[in-house]
Amino acid sequence: MRVMAIDYGDAHTGIAISDPTGLLAGMTTVIHSHKPAVVAAEIARLVQLHGVEELVMGFPRNMDGTDGARADLYRDFAAQVAETAGLTPVFWDERRTTIEAHDILLASGRRRKNHRQVDAVAASLILEGYLTRKKQGG
Repeated sequence: MRVMAIDYGDAHTGIAISDPTGLLAGMTTVIHSHKPAVVAAEIARLVQLHGVEELVMGFPRNMDGTDGARADLYRDFAAQVAETAGLTPVFWDERRTTIEAHDILLASGRRRKNHRQVDAVAASLILEGYLTRKKQGG
C-alpha cells in the first residue's frame, strides 16, 4: 500500500511517496505553486499515477502542542485535497521537520541557499515518522 506525505507550503509543497509495500520512503518531488487548487490537482494526479492509497499531511502545531496559526488554512487545504484526490489526509505533527530537513541538507554538504529540495526532504521526514508509527501499531 503506497502512502503519500504532503508538506504543504505557500509556494512549494513537498511530496514523498512510499514504496509499494508502504514500509519505506520512495520517491520525492516538489510542487511549485502558490495556488491551492493547482497543488490539490497535482496531488490527485500523483495519487492516480502511483496508486497511492493513503495520504498523510504535515500539520502546524506550536511547540506546546496547540494548533499553529495556520491550522485553519491546512484544514481547508486538506478538505480540498480530499475532494480532488478522493482520499482524506491524516494530519501529522510537522514540528521541526523543516529545521531537520535543512540540517540534513547541510550535513550532506549543501549550502543553505541551495536548499531547493528542503520541502521534499521535510515530506520524507513526515512520511518516515508516519510509517514508523504504523509499523509500531499506533
